Amino acid sequence: MGIENTDDAGVYKLRDDLAIIQTLDFFTPIVDDPFTFGQIAVANSLSDVYAMGGKPLTAMNIICFPINKMDISILREVLLGGLDKMREAGVLLVGGHSVEDDELKYGLSVTGTIHPDRVLLNRGARAGDALVLTKPLGTGIINTALKGNMAGDDLVAQSIRCMAELNKKAADLMIEYSNIHACTDVTGFGLLGHASEMIEGTDVGMVIHSSSVPVFHEIQAFVEMGIMPGGLNRNRKFRMDMIEVGPDCPEWIVDVLFDPQTSGGLLISLPLKEAEDLVKRMHDDGLEKASIIGEVVTKPKGKILIL
Repeated sequence: MGIENTDDAGVYKLRDDLAIIQTLDFFTPIVDDPFTFGQIAVANSLSDVYAMGGKPLTAMNIICFPINKMDISILREVLLGGLDKMREAGVLLVGGHSVEDDELKYGLSVTGTIHPDRVLLNRGARAGDALVLTKPLGTGIINTALKGNMAGDDLVAQSIRCMAELNKKAADLMIEYSNIHACTDVTGFGLLGHASEMIEGTDVGMVIHSSSVPVFHEIQAFVEMGIMPGGLNRNRKFRMDMIEVGPDCPEWIVDVLFDPQTSGGLLISLPLKEAEDLVKRMHDDGLEKASIIGEVVTKPKGKILIL
C-alpha cells in the first residue's frame, strides 16, 4: 500500500503475519512553549500509524532549526517534549536528521508494525455503519484566535491538551473490534475533507449530525467574527462540491467541520451496535468527547449530508 490511494501511511508486507507501516510528518510551531510543541508534533506524527490499526515501534527526529536566530536551549526543549511523548507511546527513538533553516520545524519519521490482514484503510465504509469521532474539533480556529490574542487561557489549555493527547488509547480499544470497516485520523483537511476521502469514488455517502459532533463550543463566536485559518477556506473550496447542508444546520458549524486539525482524533466506521459499545468503553477510559456523529448511507452516493 503506497501513494496510489490517500491512505494515512504506507504499508509493506514482510511475511504472511507481519507488515511494516511507515509515515512521516513535521510542521512549524503552533504553540509558544517549545516542550509542548515537541509533544504535539510527536502525537501528530504517530497518529497515522494508529489510524491504520498499527503499533508504532521506532521513530527518527526531523529538525529544521534557525541556529542564528534562536537559542539552542529551545531546540533542546522541543526534543525533550518529543521524547516525553515517545516514551508515553512506547516508541524508541533511533536517530534523526537536522538542518539549518530560517524557520523551526519538527516531526518524526515513524515505523510501526501490523498483521497484513488487519490493516485498516480509510476506504471500505459500509452502508449502515455508524461514524465515531474520538476528539473534539476546533483546534485550528483556536490557534488562529491565539495569534490574535483573542483566545482565553482556559480554552487554549483545553486545545493544547487535545492536540498533545495520543490516539493510542482510542486505537487500542478500536482494534479489539473485528468489524472496523474504515478508519482515518482527522488532521489538515478537516473532518469533512478526510470524510470525503473515505467515500470518494465509492457507492456510499454519509450523513453527519452536526449537533452530535464534539467541538470546543467557545469557538462559535470566533467563527461568526471570521476568525478562521486560511486552511479552512481552502478545505471548503476543495470539497464543497461533495457537501450538502440541511436547512436547519447552523452555518458556523459547517466552518468548524472544515477546520484543519493538528493531531486530531480518529474517524471510525463500524456497525452501530459495536460503535455504541466502543464509545461507551472510550468514555469509561477517559475519552469523554468520543461520539457517534453520523452514519454511512446508500444515498446520497458520494456525498456528505450535514443535518
